[in-house]
Amino acid sequence: MNPTPPNLRVVMIRRTLENLPDAPLPPGFSLRWYAPGDEAHWLRIHLAADQLNVITPELFREQFGTDLARLAQRQCYAVAPGGEVVGTCTAWFNDAFEGGCWGRVHWLAVQPEYQGRGLGRALFGAACRRLRDLGHTRAYLTTSSARLPAIALYLQFGFEPKIQDANEAAVWQDILARLKR
Repeated sequence: MNPTPPNLRVVMIRRTLENLPDAPLPPGFSLRWYAPGDEAHWLRIHLAADQLNVITPELFREQFGTDLARLAQRQCYAVAPGGEVVGTCTAWFNDAFEGGCWGRVHWLAVQPEYQGRGLGRALFGAACRRLRDLGHTRAYLTTSSARLPAIALYLQFGFEPKIQDANEAAVWQDILARLKR
């Protein structure tokens, strides 16, 4: 079997947002929701953490629009003990996914020097809980097949591969095999 190309877009779903696992913050860190001006933090974090996407100043507005009240409800930031904003994740939505409205966990990133401390887990958990609190009953996400630590996290949270054909089944078989190594 040919290995999966290194950067394929894959989709994962969670059919219920009940019984989410705990996701505590590391000591000294805090979470807060979007405030005006956080676009600069979002851009800085993603430029540092995301080597697979083209991150531009315009990307934030393309992905999230300009409704500041909606962003204040849906976009979470991790703050280090000294006050530096070091991670972000958004509890977004899609009114037309799979024929209905689904919550969407979107654009999770933690600055590289803060990775491995549980901040991604805490941000991801906060986004999932916020989706549930906003009335979403199910959620999905998209990611890259190259993001094995992220996929492992999403699996721990009960997200499952969305497989629509034999090609996607083969991609997931390869991803899951790489996770077991």
